Amino acid sequence: MQTRPKPFLPPRWFIRGAWAVHRALVSISGGRLGLRRPNAKTYGTLRIHTMGRRTGAERIAILGYFEDGPTLFTLAMNGWGDPEPAWWLNLQAHPDATIELPDGTREIRARAAAGVERARLWSQIGQREPNLDGYAAMRSRETAVVVFEPRPRPQQA
Repeated sequence: MQTRPKPFLPPRWFIRGAWAVHRALVSISGGRLGLRRPNAKTYGTLRIHTMGRRTGAERIAILGYFEDGPTLFTLAMNGWGDPEPAWWLNLQAHPDATIELPDGTREIRARAAAGVERARLWSQIGQREPNLDGYAAMRSRETAVVVFEPRPRPQQA
């Protein structure tokens, strides 16, 4: 049995810097640059607006995502670092959020995938990223697969 070498990750400071530049690009361009739809080879990028779990203030993050019919999904990882990302902690406290996509905004409700659904979505990501399990093994906890479902609209009286 052949073992794969440990996947390469750039230094943490480089990953954080790259995402800071990406956030600035999206912000300065008003979302015209830096957001993209996923394709057969790679993930898309979106901007998510969450409510801070402690402050209640709006928090914004850029995430990579994939599509699964009308839902979108992503991995709750922090550049493959060990701590949970703040956006995921915020969504666990307040699962309703807004996402910006290249074709507009959506109101979503977030949840963690479990069981067969999680395995299926993980496999879809693994088809595009052959080192997925190697990257995940760098973390001390299981990486959550987060599903963004369209938020139900309130019923009008």
